[in-house]
Amino acid sequence: MTSSEKSGPIDAASLADAEEGMSSQRNLTRWQKVLLFFLGLTYTSFHLLVLNVIPMETWAFRIVHVAGALVIGFAIVAACVPPADPRRRRWVLELLPMVLTVGLALYALAAMAIALYMKLRLGHDTYSLPEWIFHTFSWALLASVVLGIVFAWMFKPRSDRIGWYDWSLMAASISVCAYLLFNLDVLQFRMGVMPAQTDFWVATAGILLILELTRRVAGMALVVIAGIFIIYGFVGPWLPGVLEHSGYDADRFITYIYTDNGILGPTTAVSSTYIVLFIAFAAFLQASKVGDYFVNFAFAAAGRARGGPAKVAVFASGLMGMINGTSAGNVVATGSLTIPLMKRVGYKPRSAGAIEAAASTGGQIMPPVMGAGAFIMAEVTGIPYTDLIIAALIPALLYFASVYFMVDMEAAKTGMKGLPSKELPQIGKLLRQVYLFAPIIILIGALFMGYSVIRAGTVALMSAVVVSWLTPFRLGLFGSARALELAARMSIQLIAVCACAGIIVGVIGLTGVGLRFSSLLLGVAENSQLLALLFAMCISVLLGMGMPTTAAYAVAASVVAPGLIQMGVAPLVAHFFVFYFAVISAITPPVALAAYAGAAIAGSEPMRTSVTAFKVGLAAFIVPFIFFYHPALLMEGEWTEIAQSFATAMIGVFMLAGAAQGWFFGAAGWPIRVLLFVGALMAISGDLLTDLLGLGLAVILFLWQRKMAGSKPAPATGS
Repeated sequence: MTSSEKSGPIDAASLADAEEGMSSQRNLTRWQKVLLFFLGLTYTSFHLLVLNVIPMETWAFRIVHVAGALVIGFAIVAACVPPADPRRRRWVLELLPMVLTVGLALYALAAMAIALYMKLRLGHDTYSLPEWIFHTFSWALLASVVLGIVFAWMFKPRSDRIGWYDWSLMAASISVCAYLLFNLDVLQFRMGVMPAQTDFWVATAGILLILELTRRVAGMALVVIAGIFIIYGFVGPWLPGVLEHSGYDADRFITYIYTDNGILGPTTAVSSTYIVLFIAFAAFLQASKVGDYFVNFAFAAAGRARGGPAKVAVFASGLMGMINGTSAGNVVATGSLTIPLMKRVGYKPRSAGAIEAAASTGGQIMPPVMGAGAFIMAEVTGIPYTDLIIAALIPALLYFASVYFMVDMEAAKTGMKGLPSKELPQIGKLLRQVYLFAPIIILIGALFMGYSVIRAGTVALMSAVVVSWLTPFRLGLFGSARALELAARMSIQLIAVCACAGIIVGVIGLTGVGLRFSSLLLGVAENSQLLALLFAMCISVLLGMGMPTTAAYAVAASVVAPGLIQMGVAPLVAHFFVFYFAVISAITPPVALAAYAGAAIAGSEPMRTSVTAFKVGLAAFIVPFIFFYHPALLMEGEWTEIAQSFATAMIGVFMLAGAAQGWFFGAAGWPIRVLLFVGALMAISGDLLTDLLGLGLAVILFLWQRKMAGSKPAPATGS
C-alpha cells in the first residue's frame, strides 16, 4: 500500500516536491546546491525586475533569458540516466577528454574576457579588435560544445555532482551570450543577411546547446522535428511540390534562425515574459501551500461522491493545470496523489491513468492562465489576452463537464463508492480558508480592470505572498527566495521548448513553407470545407505529438492557422481550432505524453491507457468543429444565441459521455449508444433545428430506458 492509500486525511503537501522532482534530476553536493540556489534566485529576480522596474533592450533581454536557462538546465538535468556508480568510474579514461573539452570552453571564456577588457578599458570597438580573438574564440566554442555533448553521452553522470562536460556546456552558454551581447549593435543588422564567419559558428553552437537541453528536458520528439526542419532548409531545392524552395547558404540560414525571426522571436518573447512570470506565480502558490488548498478543496467537494477521486482529479487538475504549463508535468504533480486513490475505489489502472491524463490536459485550455498557449496566441494574433480568456471559457467548461460525466457514468456502471468522510479534509475548515483563492481572483480582477498581463501577474504574485501570511506556511524573505529559485527550476523545460520551437518557426518563416501549405489547404477547401478542417486537425495533432503544449501550438500556429485564415475563418476561431488540437495531442495515440505519464504512475500499459484517455477526452475532438461553424461557443454573437448554444452543448456532451461509456440513466446497448452519439452531435451543433432534434432524441431515449427499467422483474428475495 502506497503512502497515499493509507488511512487518514488527504495531504497534498507532496505536490510541490513532486513538481520540483521533475525539474531536478540530481542530488548535488551542498556547495553545488547553494550555487544553483543563487543562480535560480538571480534568474527569476532578474526577469521580475526587467518586466516591472528596469526595462532592457529586447534582443539583449531574450539573449540573457535563453543563456540563463541553458546554464541552469545543464546544471540540474543530467545528460542520461541511470547515473554511474561512483565506485566504478574510470577517471583515467575521462582525463584527456576532460582536459580537452574544459580547456576549450575556458579558452572561449577567456577570449571574450579579453575582448571585453579591450573594449571597455582600451576603447576598441567591434571592428578594431584583433581578428584572432573572435576567430579562435568561435572554433574553441563550437569544439567545446560538440565535445561536451558527445562526452555527456559517452560518460554516464554521477548523481551527486555536475559532470565536467556539463560545466563545459554551461561555460559555452555564457560565451554565446557574451558574444551576442558584445556585438549586439552590429548583429541586429547583419545576422541572417550578411553574417560574419564568427556569427555562423556562434549561432551553430547556440543552436546545438538549445537542442541538447531540449532533448534532456522534453525528449527526442521535438529535437527530431527541429532537426528535420533544419535539414529541410538545405534540401529544399530537391523536394517536390509545395515543399520545394531555392535553398540557402549555411551562414545565412543558421544566423537567421538566431534572430527575432526564430529563436529570439515570438516563442522566446512569451517565455521571457509571461511564462517566467506565471511559473513564478505558481511557485509562490506551491511554496505557501496555497496550491495544496486547491487540491484539498476538490477532495472535500467531490471526494465522497461515487468515484470521488476521479472527480477530484478533474477539478484539481483543471485548477493546477492552468498554471502548470505542461500536461505531462501536471499528471505527475497531481496524479501521484489522485491515481492511487482512484485505483483504491475501483477504477482500473488504465482508467485511472487515462482520467488523470485527460483532466491534466484540459488544464491547458482552462482560463485565465491556460498553461502558456494563450500568451503565445495573444502574441501571434494581436488579440487582447482578456478577449482570449473570455472566448476560451465555454469550450473549457464543456470539456471538463464531458470528462466529469465520463467518470461519473463509469462509476455508476461499476457501482463504485466514494472515499470515507474521515479520510477527507473537513469542508467547514476549508470554507473558513476560502480567502486562499484570493490570488486567482485578484489575477482575474486585475486583467478585467485593464491592467497589462505582466502587471496583473505581478500583483497576483505579490498577493500570494500576502495571503501566505494568513497560513502556517508564511513566506518570509528566505521563503520568497526559495520560491523564486523553484520558479527558475520549473521554467527550464518550457523555456527550452520555446527556444527549440523558435528554430522551427524561423525555418518556416525563411522558407515560406507555411504560406505554401496555406495555399494547399485553400485548394482542399474548394472541394470540401469539412475535409480541409479534418486535414488541418490531423496536421495539428501530428505536429503536436510528443511535444509539450507550448511548442505544439507555436508550430501549428505557423503552419496551419494561416491556411484557415485564408479560407475566410476569423483569426480567433482559426487559432483556437489549432490550439485545441495541439493541446489534445497529449492524449492522442500513438504518441500521448500525458497518457504515458499517467500510465507510469498507474502501472498500466501505455498504449491502452492512451486509447482510454482519447475516449475520455472525446469532446475536445468535436467542440472545435462546432465553434468553427457556430462561433457562439467562443462568445461571438448575441447573448441569447450564446446561452442557447451553451445549454444545448452541455446536454450534448452528456449524451456523448453516455455513448462513450455505454450508460445513460442505466446500461445502454450499442443501438442506444449510436443514437446517443448522433443526438450529441446534433445538440452540440448550435443550430436551432438540430438542437431541438438532439434534445428530442435525448428525451425519447431517457423515457425508453425508464420504461425498460420498469418492465424488468424485481429480483427474488430470499426468506
